[in-house]
Amino acid sequence: MTAIPELNNYADRSLLIVEDDKPFLDRLSRAMESRGFSVTACDSVTDGLAHIGKAAPAFAVVDMRLGDGNGLDVVSALKRQRPDARAIVLTGYGNIATAVTAVKMGAVDYLSKPADADDVVAALLAITGEKSEPPQNPMSADRVRWEHIQRIYEMCNRNVSETARRLNMHRRTLQRILAKRAPK
Repeated sequence: MTAIPELNNYADRSLLIVEDDKPFLDRLSRAMESRGFSVTACDSVTDGLAHIGKAAPAFAVVDMRLGDGNGLDVVSALKRQRPDARAIVLTGYGNIATAVTAVKMGAVDYLSKPADADDVVAALLAITGEKSEPPQNPMSADRVRWEHIQRIYEMCNRNVSETARRLNMHRRTLQRILAKRAPK
């Protein structure tokens, strides 16, 4: 069990959560409220930007891919309004390039979904420069491979032939992979 940093060290406990997966948004909002945060939940980039325009929060948890845009736009706007704000990015499509981009835009950490509330709190409150502990149950190599294939498939507008070409994979092999359930 990892030690969770103290929220009591922060006077402003306002937290903006921007996530388009409604059940996950509700669960995370309740969990963060129970840990002492004052939560505002938004389900789109537009709503998140509007809230930041009214009152920039001290903390933010933002999904990378939202229905109406990129969550990094929310992080960027937050850092412009409130440079001391601490934001983390959540995504189901993790890769090194997007993690680097998120950190360059001002995020303090980058977590893969599903992340539990304790991991989110630890990332939000981690001392700058201090590395957070690795997750207790990281994604398996098979799951990471499956996520990568799904991301490329979506980027190719669900075109199997184009996805197979970009992945340097036989089309039938890709079709078999896509037909299976996601590994754990």
